[in-house]
Amino acid sequence: MVNALAWFSQSGVVQGLLLGAVLAFLTAILVMNAVGRTITTTVNGWNAIPKCGQPGNGVLVRAACAKALPLVNVFEEAAYWTATVDGSGQTLSGGHVYTLHFPPGKLPPNEAFWSLTPTDVAGYMVTHPSHRQSVGDRSPLLQNADGSVDIHLQHQAPNGHGQNWLPTPSGKFKLMFRVYLPGPAILDGTYQLPPVVRAQ
Repeated sequence: MVNALAWFSQSGVVQGLLLGAVLAFLTAILVMNAVGRTITTTVNGWNAIPKCGQPGNGVLVRAACAKALPLVNVFEEAAYWTATVDGSGQTLSGGHVYTLHFPPGKLPPNEAFWSLTPTDVAGYMVTHPSHRQSVGDRSPLLQNADGSVDIHLQHQAPNGHGQNWLPTPSGKFKLMFRVYLPGPAILDGTYQLPPVVRAQ
């Protein structure tokens, strides 16, 4: 047994297999990233992959989608956007204060519901003392005088805007916006999410 282990540890064949496996894995990651970039649309800092979940996708597109958005529905059932940067291209960070401003009548059109959730950069939920994990169309969001809606994204509660506050992680974070049974304006690409604007 000891001789066999010594042979395996020094065998060029075994080392070649291990090196080949590592190179194959890294190559697969590079290919999936490249395919993911070609099918991703980015508007106002928000990324979307409308092709994900479609039955006719090839193996590379399916792999890229599984890496970017695991267990995703078809776009006609659920539209997903992610953002790791604000509207000016700067990385989102809990050390800053942001606003997501929806003009009057411009909340996401849908036949079911929408939600906005912050996560860490890997996509995992982060606990916050407020226990507020997301906001959406079921949240009692207050409108401005002109009918617009501002969602305040920051780690600490804002003064006077607590009802429209979505707590963010203290470090770098990602936003996930989901719209279920999206309306025609989303499906044909005419609807665009507004940029995340850094207030300070």
